[in-house]
Amino acid sequence: MMRGWIGVAGVAALAVAVAAAGGSGSVATGAAFPDPPALTGTGDVAVLSGGCFWGMEGVFEHVKGVQSVTAGYAGGARSTADYETVSTETTGHAETVRIRFDPRVISYGRLLEIYFSVAHDPTQVNGQYPDQGPSYRSAIWPQNAAQRALAAQYIAALNRAHVFKAPIATRIETGAFYPAEEYHQHFMQRHPDHPYIRRWDVERVEHLKARWPQFYRPGFS
Repeated sequence: MMRGWIGVAGVAALAVAVAAAGGSGSVATGAAFPDPPALTGTGDVAVLSGGCFWGMEGVFEHVKGVQSVTAGYAGGARSTADYETVSTETTGHAETVRIRFDPRVISYGRLLEIYFSVAHDPTQVNGQYPDQGPSYRSAIWPQNAAQRALAAQYIAALNRAHVFKAPIATRIETGAFYPAEEYHQHFMQRHPDHPYIRRWDVERVEHLKARWPQFYRPGFS
């Protein structure tokens, strides 16, 4: 896991790659996204993967209606769900966030729209920005049949609308969620000046504020 500076050449190459996929640091923030399908009974927990869990957690902690966000791992066994082992890229886990939300304030579908539009780049395969490997893959972990149906419908709608210049790489997967170590929790909130946070994650929160002002809150959940 890189979590660090990749150099001027690396940033330039990354900018070209992301631009080719249809976005900038936070992806397609000006695109016309179709409304997510209006399904009821989707529950009050969302589990999503989109690269480093620091940034994903930081974005969703700024969303109104989100009650808590926990950084963790999904897709592998409990026995290997720890940072050092997941970093070997041999366990099948993805860095993941578990989002508890109030469906009276924000829907699961709207959380998916935020996830696709500003929280990460869903066209990158097995990586996000400077971090590469399957533990950084884009994945949705439905908690029930309604969530699975909505996620599949919405991915299909985004591809039909050609919101991105590349196909969506987001997988719909099945697996248990395991919380990460305490030092990873609320990382952006506790370390706002960390170089990785400032380089890769602050912009995503700013895009959330610009694109979704009705769901943005300045404080953390």
